[in-house]
Amino acid sequence: MKNYRITVNGNVYDVEVEELGSSVTPAPVSAAPAATKKTVKKEVKAQASGAEGSVKINAPMPGKVLSVKVKAGQAVKRGDVVMILEAMKMENEIVAPQDGTVASINANEGASVEAGAVLATLN
Repeated sequence: MKNYRITVNGNVYDVEVEELGSSVTPAPVSAAPAATKKTVKKEVKAQASGAEGSVKINAPMPGKVLSVKVKAGQAVKRGDVVMILEAMKMENEIVAPQDGTVASINANEGASVEAGAVLATLN
């Protein structure tokens, strides 16, 4: 058995390789990650407040909802700020795509959201 330490994309792996002599088939390599740092994102599931509307406001990128600026039932105009989404250390305003009434808020403050997730809906 030979032991090797391999670094791939900043992750360090300790690997054991067994020599089989003149065998043609390669031996399976067992790779166990060495002490690596892992960050765990807290995913917060939001309860939709109110019935779903016909116009969906989606997250343009993954991030964290810093604040929700509207409430269900509130009238909004095109360009009004609905939420503030933090992505890559920047605060991004999520705005209403058209005039309407907020039908539901689908993400709570502090929630981590993926790109394309429905943040709110309008009627």
